[in-house]
Amino acid sequence: QVHLVESGGGLVHPGGSLTLSCAASGFPFSVYFVSWYRQAPGKERELVANINTFRTRTSYAPSVKGRFTISRDNGKNTVYLQMNNLKPEDSGVYTCNAQFGTNEYWGQGTQVTVSS
Repeated sequence: QVHLVESGGGLVHPGGSLTLSCAASGFPFSVYFVSWYRQAPGKERELVANINTFRTRTSYAPSVKGRFTISRDNGKNTVYLQMNNLKPEDSGVYTCNAQFGTNEYWGQGTQVTVSS
């Protein structure tokens, strides 16, 4: 059975940090291209960052570049999103997505709230 489970969200003050995790099971995670998305209330879902299978290429939304870092540990079937210098506009539900060919899986998401 396929599972993608996000964790690590929570409430943090502006300027703070969080590390999100996306743990996979039930499929060959190491060959999948993985992305983090976020969605704030009343807004469309946006792509935050992604990483290829061999960890040789990453990309980031302009709004998070320099503050967020995506990484993966294929031995642990996990992708991470390190988020530093968080801003209120970073608040939302963060969801991971794994894609390989026509196969695509989504997690349930984890809430991040940045507020003083």
